[in-house]
Amino acid sequence: MLERDELRQALATAHPGVEMVSDAQMQRSIHTMLAQRPANADLDAGAWVFGYGSLLWNPCVPVAEWLDVLLYGFHRDFRIRLTHGRGSAEAPGLMLGLVPGGSCRGMALRLPPDDVEHELLMIWRREMLTGVYTPRWVTLYDRAGASLPAMTFVANAEHDSFCRRLEDATVIEMLATGHGMIGSAAEYLNSTVAHLDEQGIHDRRLRTLRARVNAAVAERRAAD
Repeated sequence: MLERDELRQALATAHPGVEMVSDAQMQRSIHTMLAQRPANADLDAGAWVFGYGSLLWNPCVPVAEWLDVLLYGFHRDFRIRLTHGRGSAEAPGLMLGLVPGGSCRGMALRLPPDDVEHELLMIWRREMLTGVYTPRWVTLYDRAGASLPAMTFVANAEHDSFCRRLEDATVIEMLATGHGMIGSAAEYLNSTVAHLDEQGIHDRRLRTLRARVNAAVAERRAAD
């Protein structure tokens, strides 16, 4: 789908009013990122990308290596309101984004060195299609404390889909009810927590949200 740019076509068909970033803009963004890479970012060994949400369980690109890592200065939170994808105008959902403050444990994905720019374009097509994220270089730390430079996607606070910190009751309601053309917000939450757990990364807040969201979903099904 990403190779054929079909996600763009599907979104344009289902939500013709959604403004999208062109492929040419994405390629310029990738070239800028690579040109601005830190001195210790060795593209001959591939490129590192930080995964903290769906990249953990659906990277859609070949991954040569995975590392359990920690990012300082940002934390993941449900700050992206979805009215497409895993949400709709009738049933808006929520998606994770990196926002300033605290820290975030996740996984670093090393893309193999062959055709790095093409594989990054596949990631840009899935992460940057609507401009809801901003790409940036960050420094990650592995379990031994060694650092590595990586690209990641932080929430774009200027985007219309960005939302302030929401009350837990609102987050739970939107995650339990949000659904759209590619699935539900609850599925997104469950897959993210499951893959973090598989790696021994126990995010207490996400685990708590998962339990409460799944309980809310079960209550709704029982009431139907």
